[in-house]
Amino acid sequence: MKTSKLAKVIRLDHPQFWLLIIGSGLIVIHLTLSWRAENPNLCSTSFLFWAAVSFFIWEKRDNLSLESGILPSFLGFSLIWIALFKSASMTSLGGFLYALPFIFGLGLGLIASGFQGLKQYTGELITLFFINVPKLLPKWGIYKLTLLTAKLSAFILWYTGFEVILSGVNVYLPNGSIEVLSGCSGIELISQMLGLAILFMLMFPQTWQQKILVPLVAATVGFIVNSGRVALMAIIVAKDNMDAFDYWHSGNGSLLFSIISVLLFGLFCWFLIGRTESGNKNSRLS
Repeated sequence: MKTSKLAKVIRLDHPQFWLLIIGSGLIVIHLTLSWRAENPNLCSTSFLFWAAVSFFIWEKRDNLSLESGILPSFLGFSLIWIALFKSASMTSLGGFLYALPFIFGLGLGLIASGFQGLKQYTGELITLFFINVPKLLPKWGIYKLTLLTAKLSAFILWYTGFEVILSGVNVYLPNGSIEVLSGCSGIELISQMLGLAILFMLMFPQTWQQKILVPLVAATVGFIVNSGRVALMAIIVAKDNMDAFDYWHSGNGSLLFSIISVLLFGLFCWFLIGRTESGNKNSRLS
């Protein structure tokens, strides 16, 4: 049965085959560009989100309505073509890399199912959109988040026994200081966690209270873990170990904090699923 379904998908005259080829090519292009841009956080986040979105689309492929018109197909191809052309012509992609997943997903959705069929991919498009959130927020919003990050980092240092002074976004220790810039505000990690929250809600049915709680917990975990990372940076600078600072700030060590955030959020989701299943069993018994 599985073999016949797979054969149906890979038929050259079947639209699903060409959508699969186009989608796979776009994913590879974006991941390759992210890798060449030497942005490990974006690369790891994009890989995770692309893999999850691809899985969800594959799971519901038999129930998708693949009917599009000339106008939405033309618009979808235009979006993808413009994005590819801009990617090839730019020497430094910068923030445009964050927008590519959503543009690719929107364009492919229009080609596959037209305007009315886009609602089939609402959750997946929202997930891809969260990759782009860090570059869309206004500067004042980033600055306020940066202030909050500096405050929480200073509190963590004070609570753990360090003599710390906070002045705006500057955190002072007796032997050194750091300035918390917008890149350390935590918005990227928070966006990543919110995207994971959307994926979790796509996988498991939630009550309306849980739909509020899950994103709130995800964002809080990302914010707290990033503040802990900033506090660690301050300690390393105070010890005048710049090699360690580079490793934990922009090197592979920075990925560890994303892993910690994902694990903590995963534990919360596991606890939430367990409580939901336990509640369902109790309701059936009663």
